[in-house]
Amino acid sequence: MFNSKRNGQSQIGSLIGAGTAVRGDMTFTGGLRIDGAVHGSVHCLDAEKGGMLVISETGSVEGEVRASHVVVAGRITGPVIATELLELQPKARVHGDVRYRALEMHHGAIVEGTLAHEGTPAEAPGRAPAALKLASAAPRSEAETSSEPKTGTGAG
Repeated sequence: MFNSKRNGQSQIGSLIGAGTAVRGDMTFTGGLRIDGAVHGSVHCLDAEKGGMLVISETGSVEGEVRASHVVVAGRITGPVIATELLELQPKARVHGDVRYRALEMHHGAIVEGTLAHEGTPAEAPGRAPAALKLASAAPRSEAETSSEPKTGTGAG
């Protein structure tokens, strides 16, 4: 049931079931699926080698999340570090800053925090990661979004 492999990824060997609440920091190896609630950080010990964390639609984490491949369909309140891939499913809600190497974000997913791309070692040294602030983005006026200077003389 939890042992299906996808693209050579780690197997999901552990489950925190719906209706289960865990208080305290957790570490795991391989793969973990959270259908319940975790109040504390969740770290994969082999995050650099392919560890996988899945937070289902009924799952939630209040604390830092760190794994190689993170799939979120539920809710995270805290920072997220995905050393390889972060997948945000349509009902995902992340309230915290996010660092990732690759990002797949479905329509409907919400991130309230900073998204920062963590480059691969092949990228130029000294280059700062690109960041995009998504929380509380105010709509911009036409004058702010236009790249052409405005003049009062009209068309002509």
